[in-house]
Amino acid sequence: MKTRKQNTGSCYSDPVVKSPNIDQLASVSTVFHNAYAQQAVCGPSRVSFLTSRRPDTTKLYDFNSYWRVHAGNYTTLPQYFKSNGYTTLSVGKVFHPGIASNHSDDYPYSWSVPPYHPPSFKYEKRKVCKDKDGTLHSNLLCAVDVSEMPLGTLPDMENAAEAIRLLKSMKDSNDPFFLAVGFYKPHIPFRIPREYLKLYPIENMTLAPDPDVPKKLPDVAYNPWTDIRKREDVQALNLSFPYGPIPKDFQLQIRQHYFASVSYMDAQVGKILQALDDFGLAKDTIVVFSSDHGWSLGEHGEWAKYSNFDVATRVPLIVYKPGVTSPLPRPGEKTFPFIDVFQGTREQFGKGQGVESVVELVDVFPTLTHLAGLRPLHHCPSSSFKIELCTEGSSLASLIRNPERDINREAYSYSQYPRPSDSIQENSDLPDLADIRIMGYSLRSTDYRYTLWVGFDPVHCQPNMTDIHKGEMYLLAEDPGEDNNVFDEFDHATVFRKLGMLPSWRESLKHHVMYLSSEFKSKGIL
Repeated sequence: MKTRKQNTGSCYSDPVVKSPNIDQLASVSTVFHNAYAQQAVCGPSRVSFLTSRRPDTTKLYDFNSYWRVHAGNYTTLPQYFKSNGYTTLSVGKVFHPGIASNHSDDYPYSWSVPPYHPPSFKYEKRKVCKDKDGTLHSNLLCAVDVSEMPLGTLPDMENAAEAIRLLKSMKDSNDPFFLAVGFYKPHIPFRIPREYLKLYPIENMTLAPDPDVPKKLPDVAYNPWTDIRKREDVQALNLSFPYGPIPKDFQLQIRQHYFASVSYMDAQVGKILQALDDFGLAKDTIVVFSSDHGWSLGEHGEWAKYSNFDVATRVPLIVYKPGVTSPLPRPGEKTFPFIDVFQGTREQFGKGQGVESVVELVDVFPTLTHLAGLRPLHHCPSSSFKIELCTEGSSLASLIRNPERDINREAYSYSQYPRPSDSIQENSDLPDLADIRIMGYSLRSTDYRYTLWVGFDPVHCQPNMTDIHKGEMYLLAEDPGEDNNVFDEFDHATVFRKLGMLPSWRESLKHHVMYLSSEFKSKGIL
């Protein structure tokens, strides 16, 4: 599932979105407020966090290769649990379908039984969106009467029902289980039950706080949102390429439909969590709620994912471990009673145990193995293509077991995004590997977002850190929306000379940020 971290209800301090079941989960969990994906697009992000390897190690930047063949035979998160005696089960979109998971969702390596895919998903991109005149289209905005849909249902409803069926089948089993449930929404198209729009009256919708393309944003950093341009209702707007803009009234409708999609997805999450209670599993089941990336809703004049900005890379990360993140429930006590968002009452929950330090999705694999009491993973060496089991992340178990006292300002997340050229092209959002010429490597700390766009060799999947095309630097204390790029306001020559000598691009970016931080402090900026 994909969802913007700042749009998952009150547990992330959003005043608009209604997500009571996720909020309830958060109230008994550890909530990571600054978690980041390693690449803001489905396939690469999912393979990255499910193997705990970064995209330069999986060599997957598009959807067109299988890591076991193209990079290395890396053990996955569910595969590791399976090898430790767990029954591993997959529902919906967990791995990205197609070549990226060997057309099998990595079965049988990762799963004990073939993964489940909802039958109604085959209609997701077909002409099923009814216009005012009754004609059917393949639209971006697609609120529907579910009873009129093919098969009379929607994919995430089927996903929730199958997950509950599997939980019921496991409740009396002696084997431990690992169940991954991948909801599709709020992925486009926004094909959701029409009633969820009522939660967000269009007259209450507002535009993004920074809807214009920043003046100092390099062309290479901009994503032209080509996927939504392919939808019939967006095509009818006759937008110019690459910037548009989308008319304001349509922007408001996109935001309305996105928020409604989150609430629809929240209801499915709530059904599964209630099933944990009903089957007596909530007292001894770890629950992790997260996403593969974020989604821009008009910020910087951008839509969709495909960038290194916070709105595209930031994800929710909520971890529940009974008896650790909250006391064990008393006999008969319910931890996750289902909350109907249409009842009109806005439930007030505690916000759980918050962590403000920066973390990454590659941390999920080592964290879960630690919490489940399995043998911990070794950290990968600088080159790990021939090592099947290791992690490029870090376990977050200590942050889950012990409340965070101070923000770790030396914690960093690393993301990246490929581009085919310095100029904006039709394939800028998702270039094939052979077409990648530039890679945007990005470091996020508590204080900064720093990105270097450098030359990239797609044959060897290697960056040239001395071939710097453009850069971005955002001082987050004064510019949390990442709108004012101050990269060109500082002399980078001294540190650039050292970049090619450092062992990895992550070390290069960290070294550069440390140097700039000292410069800022000497000039009284920080």
